[in-house]
Amino acid sequence: MKKIFILCMAISFLSSCELDREPFDSYTQDKIQEDKEASIEVLLNGCYAQLKGWADVMHRVGEYPGDNIMIRGTSTDSFYSFISYQHIPDNGRLSVFWNNSYKIISQSSDLIKIIKEGESTAVDQQLGEAYYLRGMIYFYLCRTYGRPYSQSPETNLGVPIVNGLPADLNNLTLPDRSTVKDTYAQAISDLKKAESLMTADRPAAYATKEAAQAMLSRVYLYMSGTYQTPNQEYATLSIDYANKVIASGRYSLLSRDSFMKYNTYAPDSDEQTETIFAVKQVASEFSGYDHYYGIGGMYANIQGQGWGEMYASAEYLDLLRKSGLKKDARWAFIDPQYVTDDAGNKTAAFRFIYDVFNAGGTQTGYNYMQQPLKTNPDGSYYITISNTNYNLTVVNAAENQYSIVYAGKTYTGEKDYMMLLNRVYPMFYITKCSLQNNDSHLHSPTISRLAEMYLNMAEAYAKKGDYASARTNLNIIRERSIVGGGYASLNSTNASQLIDEERQLELAFEAHRGYDVYRNGQTMTRRYPGPHLPMNDVPATSLRVVQYIPQSEINAYPGTLTQNP
Repeated sequence: MKKIFILCMAISFLSSCELDREPFDSYTQDKIQEDKEASIEVLLNGCYAQLKGWADVMHRVGEYPGDNIMIRGTSTDSFYSFISYQHIPDNGRLSVFWNNSYKIISQSSDLIKIIKEGESTAVDQQLGEAYYLRGMIYFYLCRTYGRPYSQSPETNLGVPIVNGLPADLNNLTLPDRSTVKDTYAQAISDLKKAESLMTADRPAAYATKEAAQAMLSRVYLYMSGTYQTPNQEYATLSIDYANKVIASGRYSLLSRDSFMKYNTYAPDSDEQTETIFAVKQVASEFSGYDHYYGIGGMYANIQGQGWGEMYASAEYLDLLRKSGLKKDARWAFIDPQYVTDDAGNKTAAFRFIYDVFNAGGTQTGYNYMQQPLKTNPDGSYYITISNTNYNLTVVNAAENQYSIVYAGKTYTGEKDYMMLLNRVYPMFYITKCSLQNNDSHLHSPTISRLAEMYLNMAEAYAKKGDYASARTNLNIIRERSIVGGGYASLNSTNASQLIDEERQLELAFEAHRGYDVYRNGQTMTRRYPGPHLPMNDVPATSLRVVQYIPQSEINAYPGTLTQNP
């Protein structure tokens, strides 16, 4: 009897499964045949369970290298290498990501080997879920360890394609990394097969036909080249698959008011109509440790839980301000921490960002300055810095914008209130990864949601030169968040900037931003306060836009596993 082999598969999660089943290594082909649907469901649950630890690192490695966040200081945690681009060859978090990914690939591959297609729609659905999970994981692995598709995918390395363990385990030798092109081809093949097999309308905590279509839309968008050198064939395919998801009628964009509470809805709750697939977390399995050390715990302290040491970046906040004073619904996910007195009153203040120089006169970064707001006899404002008074000049009073001449340079800042500082940084908490069911940092990381489909189409249409269609899809998302904020025109001179800004605003804190910048051949600039070497730009050609494969995984690999340079 052939066993279902699992590569280093942990089985501790079985204690939380609804079905009381034996360990995986007891699931022979004969046992599966006795109760096929129930047996396969348990084994599929193993794949979904692995996604929970996987999603934590997926978020950090996708979000932290971007420009949506800043951290209060350096850290000894291995996630700091994602922020600093000072990659280390043995990163414990990346080991978790690598191992969990290949556990899912191994488990899903063995399921695919033993499940016969066409026996029933229920079993085909399960088979399709296995294909979806494998294809999705290959894509996520490749975008982490492989260079952007626009950069020589025929020769650049992706990841090993290991679809289950070979029969001869005594002489086990696994293949080296496939090319980026071949890894993407594997992901596409799996996702298309998943699309063809799945027919059930399962909730967003499980894979569905539409989840496969949504992922295909993203994969083809990643393959669609840059705005300067687009691949129109892949752009068209990205549009086609996004349209399939929309045309299914299974999802609808949340209203503006409901979207502002998006983070509070479980992915399969009745209120949630937008999420296509998410890694569901439930409170009973979300420990006190998770509330501190999970994704949301770094972004905020809520209900007395979380470190609250990583904040919305000045760049992201400036994007939010572009539409006008708190008019953008996405402010709902930013929670500024203000200083209050015993009565709960706040103190009016002026805050701006100024340039920082070293002793030799070379700029080394940026920092915040905030001081209580004072009023001159004529009603104008000023602040005091180191016993010197500085008058403020109105830039746009309706938007609370004023300028100040400080250290020989004019800066524009905002009239607001005194904020709490962590070290020297105002604490702009991020709540998008917290407060599911009003539970502190409970969060189900989103993999796909409907808003992304419209943004995918906006970008893909722009790459095809159809700016009217691009604007239509872009404005669907923009006008949901900003009443009357749709763009009147979109053309070759502004399309890339406006589409990229909207993707950044909408998909922030969902692990898209770094990949979006580099797949389009752009440079990551982080010219805002923080310890992240803000004067160092990172072009898409940099070696550091992809991660090292952990050296421990290379050492343990039964075969050659080529490292990234």
